[in-house]
Amino acid sequence: MRSRFLTCLFPITALLLAAATTSQAAGISQGAMLSNSCAACHGTDGKSPGAIPSIHGKSSQFISRTLTEFRSGKRPSTVMGRHTKGYSDEEIRLIAEHFATLK
Repeated sequence: MRSRFLTCLFPITALLLAAATTSQAAGISQGAMLSNSCAACHGTDGKSPGAIPSIHGKSSQFISRTLTEFRSGKRPSTVMGRHTKGYSDEEIRLIAEHFATLK
């Protein structure tokens, strides 16, 4: 039983290490990976092509505060409240810093 567990554990560990190494080697930050989900509505790199507000060029403080207000319900929304409930404070900070650094 123990050898079967170790046999299954090794490939899983190898995959996790490979994924972490690949993202680091490609220079992709955790904030960039988390912000990929924003692109569908807010546009690539936060530049919205339509009615959804652009977040490109906003300060990290503005983005962080806004996301936190959506999550708490302080700021009314249609979908952002539901999206932000899935993010921790740290993940919100990483997303905000990612968009704030885009030029």
